[in-house]
Amino acid sequence: MLMLMLLSGRRNRQWDRSPSSALTSLVAGARSPHLRMGGSTHLPSQVIDMLPVLVVHGGAGHIPKERSEKSTAGVCSAVRAGYAILQGGGSSMDAVVEAVSELENNPSFNAGCGSVLNVKGEVEMDAIVMDGKTLGSGAVSAVRCIANPVQLARLVMDKTSHACLTAEGATQFASAMGVPTVPQESLITEYSRMRWKKNLAPDANPVECQMGKMGTVGAVAVDSDGNIACATSTGGMLNKMEGRVGDTPCIGCGGYADNKIGAVSTTGHGEAIMKVTLARLILFHMEQGQSVEAASDLGLAYMKSRVDGLGGVVTVDPQGHWAARFSSPQMSWGAAQKDTLHYGLYTGEHFTQRIDVPH
Repeated sequence: MLMLMLLSGRRNRQWDRSPSSALTSLVAGARSPHLRMGGSTHLPSQVIDMLPVLVVHGGAGHIPKERSEKSTAGVCSAVRAGYAILQGGGSSMDAVVEAVSELENNPSFNAGCGSVLNVKGEVEMDAIVMDGKTLGSGAVSAVRCIANPVQLARLVMDKTSHACLTAEGATQFASAMGVPTVPQESLITEYSRMRWKKNLAPDANPVECQMGKMGTVGAVAVDSDGNIACATSTGGMLNKMEGRVGDTPCIGCGGYADNKIGAVSTTGHGEAIMKVTLARLILFHMEQGQSVEAASDLGLAYMKSRVDGLGGVVTVDPQGHWAARFSSPQMSWGAAQKDTLHYGLYTGEHFTQRIDVPH
């Protein structure tokens, strides 16, 4: 292993050259369980030192070299935005929604204003949030004219007794909540339109071509009170059938959060992720005593062996250990903990710098 340290603004790059691993992660600190006294949760000092923590992904797949810098910069910006909320005493839910909203507002990613197009050349987006304290969740699917689907998903959780609203029903709910609609054209980039036209060809492979676009975005966090949350948002699969809904809004697939175990946000081929309920599968392995990185690896390996699916995840546990793991060629990811920004894109790559140093 070759390690170049980046401290006080100088870059630190770690390369894992192990032939047995096509995955990347970082886990900090030693395990320490929560202590429960008088019906409330008290966090040991070792855990408090690890919190808060936020981990963000900008999608797994193959990111063209000319777009990789935008991917990394976008993820780091989202990490800073979400971590600022945690530093100010905000909740993990506030932080993950803020981070994902930032990525939805960045046309470089397959979410919000950068969403890929369906077979008719239209945008249909999915999103989910989940609160690990209550197991409350909210999701939207196949929404068309909403700038920030993740914020609408949170309203579904907070303002309804339902877990998911779809298509026109979700749009009507948005209107009732005072969420403005935006023109469809404002969510379509020239890059997305170009790739849509290119992949209308009879011999095009939408799953393969999807890997040329920075994908589904998501975040997981643990706040200073030890509460955990996740959020995931996507424009879906390139040139998908109208009405297709993938893994993102499905609880246990696109994301899952439970204060007793941890949280996961996923990215990759939605149909494969749904078949193995990837997010909940990883948390199952954590329940069995696996670390965040080992559990993530086991889930991704099972998805590859069982249904030939590639993808990536960001994972966190209640003690603040975290991982960013992927079986695809690349995944843009970033994390913030102890005022340090961590980020990477390629297998085995890991940079660090102070969170207050501009990227």
